[in-house]
Amino acid sequence: MGYDLERFVGYVNEGLLCCVCRDVLERPLQAPCEHSYCSACISSWLLHHHSCPEDRLPLDVGSLKPLYRYMRNDLTRLQIRCVNAGQGCDVVCTLESLHTHEDECEFAFLSCSNTGCPVQVERRGLEAHLSDCNFRSRECPNGCGLTLLSIDQSQHNCVAELRTEVEMLRAEMLCKVEEVRREMESRLDSQRRHMVQKESQLKNEVEELKGQLSRVMCDMRALLGAERLRRQELAEAELEKRELLELLRDLQPIRSQHAVGQAARDQHQGDLHTPGWDLHIESTRQQQREASLHASSLSLHSAQAVNVSGPPPSPLLAHGSRKGGTRSLTLDCIQRKSREVTVI
Repeated sequence: MGYDLERFVGYVNEGLLCCVCRDVLERPLQAPCEHSYCSACISSWLLHHHSCPEDRLPLDVGSLKPLYRYMRNDLTRLQIRCVNAGQGCDVVCTLESLHTHEDECEFAFLSCSNTGCPVQVERRGLEAHLSDCNFRSRECPNGCGLTLLSIDQSQHNCVAELRTEVEMLRAEMLCKVEEVRREMESRLDSQRRHMVQKESQLKNEVEELKGQLSRVMCDMRALLGAERLRRQELAEAELEKRELLELLRDLQPIRSQHAVGQAARDQHQGDLHTPGWDLHIESTRQQQREASLHASSLSLHSAQAVNVSGPPPSPLLAHGSRKGGTRSLTLDCIQRKSREVTVI
């Protein structure tokens, strides 16, 4: 709403009046049709209408704009009486400085600042009222520390008040202790469930590790057994090799004797044969002997390779078969050598 026209001193231009409330403009706004309104008045009008209240032309809030500057200047220079003129204030000021004066006017009514006091007094008598107000508060003069109102000081009992406060604090403390206890119990239950789950998980992992360890031990035992068998077979092969080498060394003198006899026979038959034919026969016999020695060495090496190669399906059968095979190869070599010596 606008300012009451009767409060103004002197003439007020018609253009400075609100078209809705017909009072002097307060926080004015202007329509495109150049009609002016109070901000509160035109906002209330447009809630139910969509036209100018003066000429009924279409109007909305977005089309409103501030008042012209010269009109604002005329408005601020108007002389107005204080709103507290009825209480005795005789100040007349410009409309521009009205709010500043009313904030400091000694005749303005103010509410008491004490809680619960319903009295309203003038600003100039507020301090006197606060000093005598029944709702003013202050600390107990006996030293209990409680804040008392003036009307309650005669009925105040320090011991009873302190006992009541202690009981309230005790009840509050018990409530807090109960809340903390419930919270701790819930946390302990959750931690207990977590520990049970963790324990079962660790037990499963331990059982799995035990199974893996047992399998590894079985594999290690099998590998150790295979290694012992391999070493035993290598030792037997080495022994047979030594026996065969000793046998070959024993056959060397016999071969030398046969060579001497063969040389004598060749010399005897030299008279009957031509030299080229004798050389051819001698080279042929030498090649046969070398081929026989090479075959015996190959058979020995193959027997050793059979002994050193992969493990057999059954250790006892493999041991017997390898041992028998090696010995049979050795006997074959010896018989072949005997036949060769006999032929020579």
